[in-house]
Amino acid sequence: MLLIPAIDLKGGQCVRLRQGRMDDVTVFSDDPVTVARRWADEGAERVHIVDLDGAVKGTPVNIEVVEAIAGALKIPVQVGGGIRDEETVQRYLNAGVQYVIIGTKAVNAPHFLHDLCLEFPRHIIVSLDAKDGRVALNGWAKLTGHDVIETAVHCERDGVEAIIYTDIAKDGMMQGFNVESTRALARALKTPVLASGGVSSLDDIRRLKELEADGVAGAVIGRALYQGDLDFKEAVKIARS
Repeated sequence: MLLIPAIDLKGGQCVRLRQGRMDDVTVFSDDPVTVARRWADEGAERVHIVDLDGAVKGTPVNIEVVEAIAGALKIPVQVGGGIRDEETVQRYLNAGVQYVIIGTKAVNAPHFLHDLCLEFPRHIIVSLDAKDGRVALNGWAKLTGHDVIETAVHCERDGVEAIIYTDIAKDGMMQGFNVESTRALARALKTPVLASGGVSSLDDIRRLKELEADGVAGAVIGRALYQGDLDFKEAVKIARS
């Protein structure tokens, strides 16, 4: 079970949002590289980075910060936020990023995802954000009619390395993740699913462990780590047990 600390970047700072709202921001650090090193030192086997400005703008904004983090760590880094062309994917991979996360364009332009998976095999992850089973796009600003499970199945056919699944009603709210919808998605796929949004306690980690047999391979964890509600070292012990 892989526990992946999240580093959300806005204006070069490490922040967290509530339910994806860019006007509901908490700044946790102005030194994201130090934050990334901390999680690696505490046992993280991978770090998750989101360029929030990039997600809104549609093109990476904090790419230099991402490059600095990737260069500072010996563990894999996965990055998302505004990645919508092959050149950006190549730049991130050249900088030492291991996995590139595609969100909006994986849904809006399925051929783009297909081509990326052919061009960069084992390096492409898709992030699917959903509310009531429907996919949300553009930094959660737009709710579509796309069914999240059907969309995930299409992504699997293209050959993605993993699916990150976020229930946006839970994200940043410290109320636990959506166990049932996460299980349902994982059971519909052979591709590993990473839960995201709402993981906030050691009990949540235990619930995640119960979903391992269903295909849930781990979780991306954010606000709970920064607020001190979740002891990462203890969480890692449970995840590895």
